[in-house]
Amino acid sequence: MTQPLLIVGLGGTLRDGSSSEQALKIALAHAASMGCNTQLLAGPDLLLSHYDPGRPERSPAEAALVDALRRADGVILASPGYHGGISGLVKNAIDYIEDMRSDEQVYLSGRAVGCIVCAHGAQAMGTTLSSMRDIIHSLRGWPTPYGAAINVMQKPFGGPDTPALPEAVQACQTVAEEVVQFAKAWRKP
Repeated sequence: MTQPLLIVGLGGTLRDGSSSEQALKIALAHAASMGCNTQLLAGPDLLLSHYDPGRPERSPAEAALVDALRRADGVILASPGYHGGISGLVKNAIDYIEDMRSDEQVYLSGRAVGCIVCAHGAQAMGTTLSSMRDIIHSLRGWPTPYGAAINVMQKPFGGPDTPALPEAVQACQTVAEEVVQFAKAWRKP
């Protein structure tokens, strides 16, 4: 029997319930509904030391992040758009992928990577999404064709008395669908 795919979600902010963390949870829930195992690395999980390639020892949290990414069949990244780019918190976590440079499956090679950006307005969403895709390419990953750009000024994930916007939920689910679809296609028998 084939093991379920593992889809790792990485992102969010240190603010509990941030838009990017909510988006990531929606995407991972959808991947789980398609039969995948999922792992969320968000908020406090990403509160890591600044990446230092000259420091070979890793804290338990740093080692857990790298281990999860090594085992991942697919990855979903979600970041707020801060000043037209990804957050420092998410970028620092991504920098730990450098520890995978000597792996048999180098960096994110052979992995589909979905992108979700939550920002105030189109300019920040576009530049952040483009930056995220460039980083994935540099790490030999395969950004999925669809990237979700969520305008947080529209309160996309609702609140106590308002439902989430269907188009925001659908955008996150589309990212998950593409990651799972490509991860299935690339899975080694």
